[in-house]
Amino acid sequence: MQVSIIAIGRMQRGPEQDLIDEYLRRLPWKSSVIEIDMKKQPPTADERKEREADKLLAALPDGAAVVVLDERGKALSSRAFAKKIDDWMVAGFNSLAFIIGGADGLSPRVREKADLQLAFGTLTWPHMLVRVMVAEQVYRAWSIRSGHPYHRD
Repeated sequence: MQVSIIAIGRMQRGPEQDLIDEYLRRLPWKSSVIEIDMKKQPPTADERKEREADKLLAALPDGAAVVVLDERGKALSSRAFAKKIDDWMVAGFNSLAFIIGGADGLSPRVREKADLQLAFGTLTWPHMLVRVMVAEQVYRAWSIRSGHPYHRD
C-alpha cells in the first residue's frame, strides 16, 4: 500500500512535523506528504477553493482510494477506519490519498472525488494537526490490520 497525504500549505519544522515523520517512519507502507504551496491567492474564497482543487486533484496518484478530510464527513472508529482500508485493499486499491484543503475548505469538485469523506469530529482542527492525525490514524489502522499491539480497545 502506498499512502499520500496531500495538503494545501507548507509545514514548518517543529513538533507537528516531527510527529508526522515518526508515524510515517513506523509505517511499513510507502508514504509521502505532498504539500501544495499556493502563491498569489485569488481574492474570493470560492476562487481560492477552485484553484486549490485544480492542484489537489492533479496531485492524486492514479487509481488511489481518495479520502477527503472534511468536518461534514463521516466520523469512524479506528477499527471501522482500518476495516475501510482493508476493504479497499481487497477491492484492488494499492494506493490511498488523503486530501487536506486550505483555510476556506474544499471545492465540491474535490469532495465529489472522494471514496470517503472523513471527519475527526465536529470540531474545526488546525490543518497542521490534521496532518498529524491522519498519519497517526493510518499507522493505527496498519497496526489493527496486522495485529500489532499499538491499538488497544
